[in-house]
Amino acid sequence: MTAHAWVNRLQTLLLIATLLGISALAGALLLGEDGFWIAVFGSVLALLLEPGAASWLTLRLYRAQPLPPAMAPELWRILEHLAARAALPAVPTPYYVPSPMVNAFAVGDRKRSAIALTDGLLRGLSSREITGVLAHEMAHIAHGDLRVMGLADYVSRLTSVFALAGLLVAFFALPTLLVMDVGINWSGLLLLAVAPHIALLVQLGLSRVREFDADRKAAELTGDPDGLAAALAHIEAVSRSWRRLLLPGWGNPEPSWLRTHPATDERIRRLRSQPAPTPACDASTPMWHGTDTPARVRQPPRWRIGGFWW
Repeated sequence: MTAHAWVNRLQTLLLIATLLGISALAGALLLGEDGFWIAVFGSVLALLLEPGAASWLTLRLYRAQPLPPAMAPELWRILEHLAARAALPAVPTPYYVPSPMVNAFAVGDRKRSAIALTDGLLRGLSSREITGVLAHEMAHIAHGDLRVMGLADYVSRLTSVFALAGLLVAFFALPTLLVMDVGINWSGLLLLAVAPHIALLVQLGLSRVREFDADRKAAELTGDPDGLAAALAHIEAVSRSWRRLLLPGWGNPEPSWLRTHPATDERIRRLRSQPAPTPACDASTPMWHGTDTPARVRQPPRWRIGGFWW
């Protein structure tokens, strides 16, 4: 394992520990010792359960449909090759998402996983670029990133629940506090209010660390770092829209510590600084003909709590 990989893992451990500390502190401020142990045991429970039903529910929300080998033989061939190189016990099942957005994501764990690919990505990227994207998602599965990020998301949400409950209690008790001479732990209340924001920033930092690590692993799996670099550049270009012209930073906020993913330019620079041996996968064969997709008609965006789903 390279020094860079060790640094990434150390950063991940520190960030997870920080998240757990913030959540435990928020629980302790609200409920005392009971709140501390609720946060600790809740996080351990999340680590054991994630990524379980919630991850697979994501596929349903996106109306993703599995792609059998007969429908996408070249896609399956690449997945089988990458899974073997990543030493995964099972090949991730590809899923088709009828969305014009250019996106891909993975769910599950090393034993049972899936990689969802949107219609926009399958039709817009070349076979070489799609191979790089598949390797990147495969790296997330191989590294256990889905479980780690699931835990981070759970801890962040638990911290928000503690903070909201504490602030609501303080708000409804405010008339009593004004009438009676009761001491208030203002510093503790302030810390409880900012705890969710700190936890979110730590979670975003953890996500960026895992992305760099997945890029490095993807380049090792394919032997073609330029393939993933080209895919990232392509996705960055097509993701720009009129909203980003009107609202600078849309989808890629500044400063960089507000992003879920590192800056694309930095990811490309790191990839192209890696050695480029002979590609381990033959990506010259067209991977996607799009003549028999599970859902030829793209679905219109659907509103869900939190925004629109494509």
